[in-house]
Amino acid sequence: MLEIKNMDVHFGVIHAVKGISLTVSDGDIVTLIGANGAGKTTTLRTISGLKKPTSGSIFLDGIDITGTPPRKRVELGISHVPEGRRVFTAMTVLENLELGAYLRKDKAKILQDLEMVYTHFPILKNRRKQAAGTLSGGEQQMLAMGRALMSRPRILFLDEPSMGLAPLLVQEIFDIIKIINEAGTTILLVEQNASMALQIAQYAYVMENGSIVLSGTGKELMQSDDIKKAYLGG
Repeated sequence: MLEIKNMDVHFGVIHAVKGISLTVSDGDIVTLIGANGAGKTTTLRTISGLKKPTSGSIFLDGIDITGTPPRKRVELGISHVPEGRRVFTAMTVLENLELGAYLRKDKAKILQDLEMVYTHFPILKNRRKQAAGTLSGGEQQMLAMGRALMSRPRILFLDEPSMGLAPLLVQEIFDIIKIINEAGTTILLVEQNASMALQIAQYAYVMENGSIVLSGTGKELMQSDDIKKAYLGG
């Protein structure tokens, strides 16, 4: 579904992403793990169109979208849950969710999808009239994910969904990620919690200093001595 070929990204003289190539197959969960500053968030932002690559190509379903604006990428089926959630704090939960469907005109299906989001995240239905800024960190993460789902994405980008959450909430978020994937949404997951990410991913890439240094199935990387030492506390 998604293919990145030899992508470079610069911030001025800083070479943040260095010639990376990766693929995400339809229906899979693919994870990108690595330390802070490895280039994971920049990679997602570039695929979403929020940052322009210096060189290289981005393909969706075999079509080159490297120069396609972010809005059009949403229309093509890409949705991005950014690091830090970025909910609209002064707006209600419901208004945030409705904004996720801003490109859609199919009102009946929007209502269906709103109920689907409430099924995934029941707390959001209870809080739908509250300002998003009054939610806890975990609830805001659920809202950010729900808002992204309202665009009916074919592929969902998740950037550090477990950041700052208590262990029980982390487990809940990852359980929901699996449910969303099983319902037909392909997922590209950036995550510092390597153990949790590798457990649910069909395939994984490891980034260090802007480069992909290792890749394999989630199970293969879970068993790698290098990965255990660097990321799993082994």
